[in-house]
Amino acid sequence: MTYDSDGRRTNRARTVRLFAVIFFAAMVGIFAVRTSTAHAETVDVKYRGPVDLAKFECQGTISTLVNRVCYNAEHQYMLILLKATWYHYCEIDAGTVGKLSKFYNARIKHSSTGGKFGCRDKVVLEL
Repeated sequence: MTYDSDGRRTNRARTVRLFAVIFFAAMVGIFAVRTSTAHAETVDVKYRGPVDLAKFECQGTISTLVNRVCYNAEHQYMLILLKATWYHYCEIDAGTVGKLSKFYNARIKHSSTGGKFGCRDKVVLEL
């Protein structure tokens, strides 16, 4: 390092130190982004298999039955974690998803709707 006559670092030394701090911060940021995308959450959905939740908006515990709900508005596709099992539903509008805590059993569940939203007999899009 270069110091002036008063024992302070010169501008060059300050610039080099500032560059090192900025470079280190940038590298930490890049590492954090790469790490978070590398460990995207994937869930195993009954009747479908693994689904990456990167393109879903998810909501935590809604009731004692519904532990988590993830919705992809573009494809009107919902994933729901009931107790410990993930299920999927197709062609389901955002309004129905919004009422989930009160109306799951009456409006969405396969046995209540005659399979209206079930994906078993529908083409499930790649997300």
